[in-house]
Amino acid sequence: MARLNEQDKALARSILEQCSTVADVTSKLKELFAGTIELMLEAELDEHLGYEKNSIEGKNSGNSRNGYGKKTISSEWGDSEIDMPRDRNGTFEPAAVAKRQTRTDDIEARILAMYSKGMSTRDIEDHLRDIYGVEASASLVSRITDKIMPEVAEWQARPLSSVYPIVYFDGIYYKVKKDGKVVNKCVYSVLGIDMDGMKDILGIWIGEAESAPFWATIFNELRNRGVEDILIACHDNLSGFGNAISSVFPKTVSQLCIIHMVRNSTKYVSYKDLRPLMADLKKVYGAASEEEALYALDDFNEKWGSKYPQIYKMWEENWDDLSEYFKYPKEVRTVIYTTNAVEGFHRMLRKFTKTKTNFPTDDSLRKSIYLSVKEIGKKWTMPIRDWGMIIGQLMIFHEERAKGAAAV
Repeated sequence: MARLNEQDKALARSILEQCSTVADVTSKLKELFAGTIELMLEAELDEHLGYEKNSIEGKNSGNSRNGYGKKTISSEWGDSEIDMPRDRNGTFEPAAVAKRQTRTDDIEARILAMYSKGMSTRDIEDHLRDIYGVEASASLVSRITDKIMPEVAEWQARPLSSVYPIVYFDGIYYKVKKDGKVVNKCVYSVLGIDMDGMKDILGIWIGEAESAPFWATIFNELRNRGVEDILIACHDNLSGFGNAISSVFPKTVSQLCIIHMVRNSTKYVSYKDLRPLMADLKKVYGAASEEEALYALDDFNEKWGSKYPQIYKMWEENWDDLSEYFKYPKEVRTVIYTTNAVEGFHRMLRKFTKTKTNFPTDDSLRKSIYLSVKEIGKKWTMPIRDWGMIIGQLMIFHEERAKGAAAV
């Protein structure tokens, strides 16, 4: 229970003496809110004029009070009509309630908080009406959340660290209206691990199709924001990714997600062959060294190549991008052999946005994702597990590049 001082207790008792129900308390608090705002405005006008109301100091001062105007302002207590004091010269600019302000910042903050938790504009409209007695249309809620778009743009363009040891790339699909139709659009997330082992979403990009030019645009934007090097890029064999990253970050090592490769490999395997085939495939990706893995891959081809030739071909063609993790100990392998870090972020993102079946515009999707990123990021307060061991190993294999980052 909140502890009240004696003055607050006296005020609470005074309110209770005039109220018999919770509704009465809410109504009385609404009156107090309006009255308090009016007192604040009067005090501001006194300060602006340089003298108190009815003071003789106001004679021949060059400015004076000029009555009141009515104004309705929405707050957490509902709609309240207040008297707005005016000065004759029209120079009074109140801070408590600005001239064109119609609701308190608290309501706007509540709307943004509800929106960031995944509530739709219609749900927020109903919630404000039922709980606070505030009439806020869906279009008004949308306009209030639109106010964060400059903040979104600033976040997307913020400076980044010069070197990231590990960066994950992946996409998540949402339905967005375009030209009167609902289409699937992909939100591409770039999750970076910095030199301290902390996770950070470096940016989000919305597109309809993967391609080398699309990825080149993303990589160039990262470079323009200060990224000079990425040691290891983890991804799911994204279309056009390899050529694009090598053109912008030529030293970056690519690591394909092993989990996705296994899923793709077993997609067309008959059920009766699935268990023994998976056991033989595990000998490849679970090998202690790259040499052992290549022997296991040849054995796999001898046993399964005639029946499932596409599996061996897939692994052989992508081997250069699959084999990076064999260099490292278990601690490093755990964080680079899969894109689970960014997929976990997408699972949390889906929880925040699950109530929204589709988005009217790219901007509405963008602001919803941004607010969700801010909420999710609050939990990223610790470096990833075993980071001391991981960065130590990465600095051995990428000594000069990692040293440059440590010196910055």
